[in-house]
Amino acid sequence: MKKQRPPYIYHLCIIVFVWFFWAAFMWKTNQWSLFYDNWFMSATMVVGSFIAGGTSEGGGAVAFPVMTLIFGITPQIARDFSLMIQSIGMSAAALFIVVTRTPMEWRAIKYTSLGGIVGITAGFLLMPMLPSPSYIKIFFTSLWLSFAVALYLVNRQDQREVVSQISNFQSKDALNLCIVGVFGGVVSGITGSGIDIITFSLLTLHYQINEKVATPTSVVLMAVNSCFGFFLNGFVFTNISPEAWNYWLVCIPVVVVGAPLGAWFIKQKSRVFITRFLYCSISAQFIGALYIIPLSVGLVSFCGFVVLLGTITCIQMSRR
Repeated sequence: MKKQRPPYIYHLCIIVFVWFFWAAFMWKTNQWSLFYDNWFMSATMVVGSFIAGGTSEGGGAVAFPVMTLIFGITPQIARDFSLMIQSIGMSAAALFIVVTRTPMEWRAIKYTSLGGIVGITAGFLLMPMLPSPSYIKIFFTSLWLSFAVALYLVNRQDQREVVSQISNFQSKDALNLCIVGVFGGVVSGITGSGIDIITFSLLTLHYQINEKVATPTSVVLMAVNSCFGFFLNGFVFTNISPEAWNYWLVCIPVVVVGAPLGAWFIKQKSRVFITRFLYCSISAQFIGALYIIPLSVGLVSFCGFVVLLGTITCIQMSRR
């Protein structure tokens, strides 16, 4: 029987490969000075990349709120950067997940990505027509909080049964995944992530998929859709700002370390740990948003509406 290589060997190979080409580009273009002005993004993605590889939230779940709420960067630049950096970090995590043969629900990746192509394109086109940036920021954090509340309520059930694959997969299941992919793609096209945690919600709440399977599934899914979003925005719409490119360059060497490390870390943990880790990260984002964003009656009402509607939708989703 062939002896399986230790996981760190795959991680090192990914790091060396990416670092070689990144360093060659930085050396040839002499852009090392970018770190002087943009080091804060490298520091942000130390945490962001670990979250990206280890949870269903994606690196954009850290990058987008930190960039918009703390550093005052416009939502469009934050969205563009999130997709760009996830195409590197989450792709590295996805490769690590695949080569270490981590269990996944491949049909979810396939059909949700089909819907995601449509949704991300629509999200790019819709973003310029959306209201003020504050509403976009609060929508992002409120939507994730509603899912965390629903998952917590569902997991309070004694001896909740979970499975590793969608049982008796039919055409209606493929349609469900495609529809969720469209919606998640729209959110990703606006905020830089979303298709991953929305699909994770469907898998865990509706199909009772084990969080240890749904998490790597969502990571690979976000990697695929981030690559598409990056290609579409960068090479079709050609709509990426110089600031986003600069942030991207200083974060590449960080995320190829952090994202696969997050994927390895979470693989060792129980599904209970995964859900609690998710609760904590989502709650921290929401509390931070409420603290930083100047709140108005309209914004608070909108926040409450999104949390309430999202929670009800997620709970209904769990009643198969």
